[in-house]
Amino acid sequence: MERNAVGNSRANLMIWGLCIVLAAGILSVDLMIPLGIAMGVPYVAVVLISLWLPRKATIFMAILCSVLTIGVYLYKPSVPELWKALCNRSLAVFAIWVTASLGLQRKKAEEARETALREREKVLEDLRILRGLLPICASCKKIRNEQSDWIQMEVYIRDHSEAEFSHGICPDCVQKLYPGYGGKAERPDG
Repeated sequence: MERNAVGNSRANLMIWGLCIVLAAGILSVDLMIPLGIAMGVPYVAVVLISLWLPRKATIFMAILCSVLTIGVYLYKPSVPELWKALCNRSLAVFAIWVTASLGLQRKKAEEARETALREREKVLEDLRILRGLLPICASCKKIRNEQSDWIQMEVYIRDHSEAEFSHGICPDCVQKLYPGYGGKAERPDG
């Protein structure tokens, strides 16, 4: 378990690093090209990669990418068609947040599905039902198990199900085994 946690932390660090390097690369390209080009859209890739990290990291990356997209707009000198640059940046920020929200919703649904599957597996593991044909001795009623050993029926059923046994004697067997006992034994239910 500890080794898995170390592996996850290393993977998370690598993903964090990839997100930061990718965001820095997109920022540097964005600073070099004219303002009117929709260079904020590639930040969506950073948000998508951050979905492998915890939720807060994805939200942080969406905020960072939005700030970088808007920051470049504010940093660069104005262009003749400012409305185009503003529309492109607004659409990029919109794409970043739509990607983040849809990705987080999907991640939440997948986690819920995984939890449900784990619970189902646990229930199925806990549920023990006898099925199929049981090889049973016609005389002593012992059952042959998977190792070809003959064991008492009660032991086999107890080991392969949730059933427990309490023993008693039915009225017919009381008559047969104890004929002098006197009459039929009363049933517990009546």
